[in-house]
Amino acid sequence: MSETTTELPVVVIGAGPAGLAAAAHLLDRGLEPLVLEAGTTAGFAVREWAHVRLFSRWGEVVDPAAEKLLAPTGWVKPDEDTYPSGGDWADLYLQPLAHALGERVRYDARVTGVSRTGRDRIVDADRETQPLVVHYESTDGREQRVRARAVIDASGTWSTPSPAGGSGLAALGEKAAADRVAYRVPDLKDPATRARYAGRRTAVIGSGASAFTALAYLADLATSPDGPGTHAVWILRRGISGSTFGGGEADQLPARGALGLAAKAAVDSGHADAVTGFRTGAFERTEDGRVILSGEDGRRLDPVDEVIVLTGLRPDLSFLDELRLSLDERLQAPVELAPLIDPNQHSCGTVYPHGVRELSHPEKDVYLVGMKSYGRAPTFLAMTGYEQVRSIAAHLAGDHEAAERVELTLPETGVCGGAGLFDEPAAAEETGGGCCGAPATLTIGAAPTSSGGC
Repeated sequence: MSETTTELPVVVIGAGPAGLAAAAHLLDRGLEPLVLEAGTTAGFAVREWAHVRLFSRWGEVVDPAAEKLLAPTGWVKPDEDTYPSGGDWADLYLQPLAHALGERVRYDARVTGVSRTGRDRIVDADRETQPLVVHYESTDGREQRVRARAVIDASGTWSTPSPAGGSGLAALGEKAAADRVAYRVPDLKDPATRARYAGRRTAVIGSGASAFTALAYLADLATSPDGPGTHAVWILRRGISGSTFGGGEADQLPARGALGLAAKAAVDSGHADAVTGFRTGAFERTEDGRVILSGEDGRRLDPVDEVIVLTGLRPDLSFLDELRLSLDERLQAPVELAPLIDPNQHSCGTVYPHGVRELSHPEKDVYLVGMKSYGRAPTFLAMTGYEQVRSIAAHLAGDHEAAERVELTLPETGVCGGAGLFDEPAAAEETGGGCCGAPATLTIGAAPTSSGGC
């Protein structure tokens, strides 16, 4: 890399938790970051789920390098043992961090493309010596570009929720039923949103933490003075087993375990009915505007008033099309990382050590981090993203020993099935199979212990 190129900034895409942590680590290493954020504030995507409480404590969602950067500003860290909402996280941590970074954060800057200067995807000649170039535009259509020595894509997956269709595509009629469909956990403290679901029958499609949260919210609404008649129909693509509701009390993140228990309580109390083995094929509208869901197996469910689709998120790779990325064909995650997080193989909610080595691509100095690094895989934790960017910043600064020394403690979910994603989730439980032993805190980069792990 030429002397001129090394003087260029490292462009970070996204001013969310991982992106801002990346900027803090780069600064700590003497490198200059430039953060491009499509929204108008730090944590713009986080603010869209401001009403949802994290299942991680404050002590687990504040990056060490970011805390170091914030200290001289007079910032006071919230109580480590309390749980922030998305709004708290954005207001009390992410926005102050962005302020500390100052003009290194540019808002209203939506990245539209990343490439090599003067080299499209095809060209080999002199490729690695050329700086990267990032094109971005503002909401008024103004186009700009900036050259970079490296690019860290921390844009997340929030903007691209997965559809309801069991095939991974939108179900027939799903788009036409858009007025009755939501792809986010509803904010039932908002009067208009509350009125939309109160006293109504709502289908919740999905089996993860977001679906648990939605079921718990709807069950709570059903017991409130303005909510009689509120009922949920919980639609799962597979059957119910011991791991369906998560690790419960065995989860080492208690609030995460409590989400699954709350969903189970919603079913047990009669506020939600579970429909299993149902892969949505079509949305049909009734004469009064309600929705009938049809399965790929021909089943048709009773009409519902609303549908909440919480089937996961997927990365937007469109603006990276001129780069040479090595992505797993299933998860759309870096190929070296994918086997460690593939839910077809295990469901422990933890991940083996990984850093710059697993996050590298054939395109030199380009990294996908945070939620985006997991592609379509679930169970991502903020602390994983913080460790990723620490390793990458160390590598870019030339400290390869620190980059390879991945130190991380991840809490187990208390679920260890490894049965895959299709029809028989109980199989591994019955045979004792799976990817890990008894639930324990997984310590990465430290001396081996007898606690086991995944």
